[in-house]
Amino acid sequence: MSDPEATLIVIMTTLPDVNQAQSIANLLIEEKLAACVQIMPSLTSTYMWKGQLCHESEHLVLIKTLPANYETLRSRLRSLHPYETPEIIAIPAIAVDRDYLNWASSI
Repeated sequence: MSDPEATLIVIMTTLPDVNQAQSIANLLIEEKLAACVQIMPSLTSTYMWKGQLCHESEHLVLIKTLPANYETLRSRLRSLHPYETPEIIAIPAIAVDRDYLNWASSI
């Protein structure tokens, strides 16, 4: 297990189009805001939006980064995201393999 003080966060967001998700993933990696971005296959999200029940096909995007990058990454993701109110949720990793953490910290 890694040092609990030096850890990762996983930021979740959803995007309506896989090509758009890949484009954003590329930018976040190229701009060194994330160590790794994973794009999950299509899923269906069900939610209320402006009083309407919605069912949308989306792609779940998992972004691994350091906590120190969160605010800059959040701001960049909002500027790139097509949604008026994008899902941007950061989840702390309670344990990270030391070698993986060292690699992720080198971004």
